[in-house]
Amino acid sequence: MALTATVYSIILSLSDSDRGVYERVEFRAALHPSESADFFATRLLAYALEYRPELEFSKGGVSDSTAPALFVRSSEGRFETWIEVGSPDAARLHRASKSAERVAVYCPRDPRTLLRQLAKERIHRAEEIPIFSFEPNFLGGLVERLEKRTVLDLAVTGRHLYLDVAGVSLEGALEEHRLT
Repeated sequence: MALTATVYSIILSLSDSDRGVYERVEFRAALHPSESADFFATRLLAYALEYRPELEFSKGGVSDSTAPALFVRSSEGRFETWIEVGSPDAARLHRASKSAERVAVYCPRDPRTLLRQLAKERIHRAEEIPIFSFEPNFLGGLVERLEKRTVLDLAVTGRHLYLDVAGVSLEGALEEHRLT
């Protein structure tokens, strides 16, 4: 018997002064059986940090090797934004960068390994792809408090994250890395 995904209902109050985005958003996200809790929490944070009304989760979830974790399509169906979560390989980032106007990666773990793997690879517009990571305690604190119905209050100022979840305040920096 195949395992099924666990669906989380999220209410997100977002106050992102870095981007000028102030929204209250309700959405559902599925934690797939093959997905770690850290990966799932990173997908949720990527959604919040990239939020705009057109942003979508991939329908195939983490098992769809052809689609990004999150994306925005233009009215013509072309990718405007392609967001990867995890450690995509160079070929995937190359394809993404040729397919979308903007590409970003959010890492649930230390990004140094990914940066080393990608450093000498041929990736279209590599210098334009930000790779984001979170402080481990910040991500772990979110993972510990996620429930099937979760209310998140996230404030972003100067790339510093202030998150209230289940009555607990967490804070940490959003670190940006670049391929060179």
